[in-house]
Amino acid sequence: MAQAAAVAKRPPGVPGPSRVPRRRRTGATPRRLPYLLIAPAALLMLGFIAYPVLSVFYYSLQHYNPTKPWRNGFAGFENFVKAFTEDPQFWSTLGFSLQWVAVEVTLQLLLGLGLALIVNQTFVGRALSRAMVFSPWAVSGVLTSTIWLLIYNSQTGITRYLADVGIGSYGTSWLSDTSTVFPAVVTAELWRGVPFFAILILADLQSVSKDLYEAAEVDGASRIRQFFHITLPHLKDAIILSTLLRAVWEFNNVDLLYTLTGGGPAGETTTLPLRIASIAVDSHDFGYASALTSIAFVILLFCSMVYLRLSKFGGDDK
Repeated sequence: MAQAAAVAKRPPGVPGPSRVPRRRRTGATPRRLPYLLIAPAALLMLGFIAYPVLSVFYYSLQHYNPTKPWRNGFAGFENFVKAFTEDPQFWSTLGFSLQWVAVEVTLQLLLGLGLALIVNQTFVGRALSRAMVFSPWAVSGVLTSTIWLLIYNSQTGITRYLADVGIGSYGTSWLSDTSTVFPAVVTAELWRGVPFFAILILADLQSVSKDLYEAAEVDGASRIRQFFHITLPHLKDAIILSTLLRAVWEFNNVDLLYTLTGGGPAGETTTLPLRIASIAVDSHDFGYASALTSIAFVILLFCSMVYLRLSKFGGDDK
């Protein structure tokens, strides 16, 4: 009653007492809710990524061969010492792996960039051209290997048709000749890898503002200057990321080389991962194969960190 009387006697225009809202109780559950939501995915990643990696490091310190259980046991760093000092194939396969990655990633980047610039233009049949450029990326590795095995077949492949026009001789196999096997497998992998760069670069090209090119044309900049001062700076992060991912994939490439050459002839196309697969599958020496895998993991991790640091990935310099 007293409060009602005070309100009745309040002069016009004078605001009444403000109501203080009740404070909602904030428990611990709302703060922990995001962590609870991502916990299932985090546990899956821990199980499917961390556990295999730790298992490889564990077996790298062991003598583990299921066919010779009496020799199994703790080896310490013996497997690593063997790789660096007693296994000459380790250095040769590592050297070829680096050569393979450098050649493949460089050529794939240049050809993918060129294709992306072409299909980014407006012309009749652009949709069909894009589909044809990107189609090799949709083909599985097994089918890719089968296609190029047929192309390089000495009886029915390209060498026979070249011999028909007087180039080379009949029965020649590019995959069994040490002087031609490297260009042959590089070409096969280019067919599969170039669309990867073309897709990523084209997606980034479409985000470049047309106003930048129009302003550059008004200022009298040529197409070459526009490419180096507008296009390339905008594509920097896409190129860095795509080259890093492709370098890791090419370093770990096993399926195409194994199917086309099996690491031959005379070990000319044996990469480090291919040798690891041979040691584990053929020789059943999982301890030494795990040590080589750990070495490859450290090499890739170190090179990736250095590459990202030197390239300043994510820097705002567009």
